[in-house]
Amino acid sequence: MVATPGGLRWAAPALAAMVATVLLAGCSPSGRALTAPSRADPTPSYGRYVALGDSYTAGPFIPTTDLAGGCLRSDHDYPSLVAAGLHAGRLVDVSCSGARTRDLTHAQQPFPGARVPPQLRALTPATDLVTIGIGGNDLDLFGTVVRTCTRLRSQDPTGAPCTRALTGTGLDLHRAGTTIADRVAGAVRAVRSRAPRARVLVVGYLRLVPDHGTCRRLPLAAGDYALGRRVSATLDHALASASRRTGVGYVDMDAASRGHDVCSADPWVNGAVTDRQRALAYHPLLAGMRAVAREVVRTLGR
Repeated sequence: MVATPGGLRWAAPALAAMVATVLLAGCSPSGRALTAPSRADPTPSYGRYVALGDSYTAGPFIPTTDLAGGCLRSDHDYPSLVAAGLHAGRLVDVSCSGARTRDLTHAQQPFPGARVPPQLRALTPATDLVTIGIGGNDLDLFGTVVRTCTRLRSQDPTGAPCTRALTGTGLDLHRAGTTIADRVAGAVRAVRSRAPRARVLVVGYLRLVPDHGTCRRLPLAAGDYALGRRVSATLDHALASASRRTGVGYVDMDAASRGHDVCSADPWVNGAVTDRQRALAYHPLLAGMRAVAREVVRTLGR
């Protein structure tokens, strides 16, 4: 994803301009090896960890971000933190901003002239840990909330102009959730076929919208916050369903991040303004990535 939790995808010219103007730093776009543990370190618990996902995995603009190829992948995204915490022998992080489930099996084009190989190519029979954080870009649910709903706010700041507009266009969250669940379940099955020995986890999205109240960092009309909560719940339920159907673990970050939404005193997700030294708009902050990493490690039982 790019520009919302699971949702906004970059307009190609904007992304190309950002790649041209921001200093590139470190790490190969095809993954990176971690420093091998010293003799005093514990034996690696996982020999080869492959991280798949979109921008909520990649962590755009969390220092330090590699812009090569347009994936905007941080060296402090949660896969990097998990790998370090588990003393993994090798991390292959192929998460890429804007990715959809289709991009697991097909080449992705983050911007004109850039081509990213299918993420599943990173998997081998030797892979023993896989995390998958994907699905929010498939139907652009979050992108619709952040892009369309923030634009419509001025029409009726105290009402629900976006909810009315989307209802008029036939938005069906139940159907959307079913579609995403089916696609993510298919992705998990594809992972298992390529890495049959791997422990697989589906990783959910951090919470964006507060349970109550409004704030300037999330500029929606007052009545449209409820729609934002329904969209988040739809995606969370879809990913949980996909994990149950395929028998893999689910890292429920929607529940874990309650009280850490954009409007909170301790947000794990950035607000409406991109900060190139902290995070892309509506994307995880370093605190959010650390929280996801803790939940992943906890789920693995370490």
